[in-house]
Amino acid sequence: MSNWQRLVWDQRDAFAAGFQVTVEVCAASFLFALIGGLLLALVRLYVRPLRTVALVLTEFFRATPILVQLLWVNYVWPELIGWPNSFFAAACVALALQSSGYLAETFRGGIESMPRGQAEAASSLGMSRTRAFLRIVLPQVLLDAAPSIGNQFTVIVKSSALVSVIAVPDLMFQSQKLVNRWYEPIEILTATAVIYIGFIFAMSALLNAMAHALRRRFGVGTASTPSSRLEM
Repeated sequence: MSNWQRLVWDQRDAFAAGFQVTVEVCAASFLFALIGGLLLALVRLYVRPLRTVALVLTEFFRATPILVQLLWVNYVWPELIGWPNSFFAAACVALALQSSGYLAETFRGGIESMPRGQAEAASSLGMSRTRAFLRIVLPQVLLDAAPSIGNQFTVIVKSSALVSVIAVPDLMFQSQKLVNRWYEPIEILTATAVIYIGFIFAMSALLNAMAHALRRRFGVGTASTPSSRLEM
């Protein structure tokens, strides 16, 4: 029996279980990061009393190492506010906070770049400011920001390998358990790297396809231009 079969194929259940947790962590973190980033951008643009607070939070999330945020959310937050009460929730919150800082800048730049005439035209048609934003501005911002959003998802996937330090049983956690059991890291960690690479490439292709379809549907450019391609 080869090492690859014994250390990788025969351990496929452990790899699959870890990969499932990785997907769940990345999906939840990405969703919360989108919401958090959009809220921070809107506060900075439209809520003057809280503009400085949003700016400080954005820069704090961007400047703090993800490992520090993971440990802070996992160990300090429960002492201060009694939440999160699980390793999984702590991992999702920490990853989402950092990504929300970067997405906030992406969304803010996209909103500020929208032609003022569109808002004026919507107002002349009787649309409220909120309705005009949701129906006219936001869809265009999301489409234009699709490459940056997709790249941020890639960052989340890569950063998720660190959640094993707070005992989240993700792909990296399972790999470390196998290494500690067999003391043969080459095959195990190589297989782990291949899984991460495959996941990132698959999601990048999916997000590119979605962006291309949405741009065709709404008639906003094409996703084949170099500037609209998602990067690994």
